[in-house]
Amino acid sequence: MITRKITALAASITMLAGFASCSSKSVGKIEGADGPAAETTTAAETTTAESTTTGAAEKSTEAKVTSAKGNIYDAKGNLLVSTAEDGSRRVFAENYAVSFANILTTMSEGYDTAFEDILTTPSASGAPQSVKLTLDGDVQNEIYGYMESNNMVGAVVVLRTDGSIMAQVSYPSYDPNAVADQKYDEDLAWGDVGNKAFSNYEPGSCFKIMSEVISDKNGVYSVHDDGTWDFGNDHPIVNWDHETNKASYPMERSLSSAFINSSNIFFAKAFDYIGEDTVLSDLKTIFHFGADDSDDIKCDFGVLSNNIDIEDVDDLRRSAFGQSKVLTCPIFLSALGREAVFGDMVTPFVLKDIVDSSDPNTKIGDGSKAYDVIASIPAECRDNLLNGMRGVGSDIGVYVPGNYSFYAKTGTAEGWRGDYLYITGCAKNNSDSGSQSYDSYDNYGETGSYVVVMEIQNPADHGFEFASQSAGLYNGIMNIVAGR
Repeated sequence: MITRKITALAASITMLAGFASCSSKSVGKIEGADGPAAETTTAAETTTAESTTTGAAEKSTEAKVTSAKGNIYDAKGNLLVSTAEDGSRRVFAENYAVSFANILTTMSEGYDTAFEDILTTPSASGAPQSVKLTLDGDVQNEIYGYMESNNMVGAVVVLRTDGSIMAQVSYPSYDPNAVADQKYDEDLAWGDVGNKAFSNYEPGSCFKIMSEVISDKNGVYSVHDDGTWDFGNDHPIVNWDHETNKASYPMERSLSSAFINSSNIFFAKAFDYIGEDTVLSDLKTIFHFGADDSDDIKCDFGVLSNNIDIEDVDDLRRSAFGQSKVLTCPIFLSALGREAVFGDMVTPFVLKDIVDSSDPNTKIGDGSKAYDVIASIPAECRDNLLNGMRGVGSDIGVYVPGNYSFYAKTGTAEGWRGDYLYITGCAKNNSDSGSQSYDSYDNYGETGSYVVVMEIQNPADHGFEFASQSAGLYNGIMNIVAGR
């Protein structure tokens, strides 16, 4: 049995030099919530690579060079953060301040904290080093504006094929310049305006991406499905359509049907048959998902640390559809979506280059490694999963440009804070081999693919009961990303 204990906030928060991650190692809480705290985690270790120098590109962003701390730029060289003339106060570029606040500032324990060591290390010129991120400020802004206009409380993560994060949006956010004199603030980091993309919660049926592969690997292809599985306690396992689709039950359910139609009973019975030890082993080896510290994914911005706690057979069955004591975050789901479509999971990253403080296009050091493969789906299990995700993508009616194919899985998660809705999808460029390298992302759309994860934390405000009903909102985000 593998468990990970959830500790109290007062006993667990330790301020380290790095970005808190989605994990159960320390706990934060959404302000005003009645239930247990949303999970957060410890800081990342960031290592500065050996410096290399390249010629300056034509484009240059004007920024004041100080001796205190370097600047932060987006992937296009747009200035996001600099240091004020007083040499200490951080200033956030007005155009990008709000959309980046809860992932960037020290108040929210963001990238300005994660890359502290780099930003305070002098370059050869004596000025502090600066960093260029993989995030696109304009895409970040556009998604944030879209979420704001549609009252979408939650998060959106956009991952490129190489593992770089293009956008990481959490709504609502705040104006960081209004509180720029503050340091770390728990409410800004983990309250209502905190980074939801990096907070753990039950993933619901998006977990079935992993359950489908585990069932396939262990030869579970058909299960008797009554729509309701009552095994003697007060909480039977039911399918989402057990009331509205009674005429279809009972049935002999195939693995393909179970995935496309999101049968909880199929995967609960599959995990029950496969057994706890094999399930946990497959989660660990195929998906880098588990409760041990060795299962954590060390990103340049922090640690992705998932939770699975199986105390009895009921936990095992419910974990198969992302409930019980299974917790993860949208950033991990983006890495999972990438693995589902291309076969390999790569480490997400945001550090593109270390650059000169006077010119973001003058590279003085390497960023994080692209295509850092950390897990793989067995080759013989890939086609069935892809066919299933293609079927889900077709059913929910999300459209992508003609040079893309769309794959998806929806998830409706029930938890102590209410229902959260997820769509984990990928617009796969038909020209994407899954191995291209990119010196810049200026022309990424010509060959690159996009994994887009949407989390909605206020479905009742939209009249949604199931994740599939949120597909229209997801389509709008995909238009922003792939329609560019």
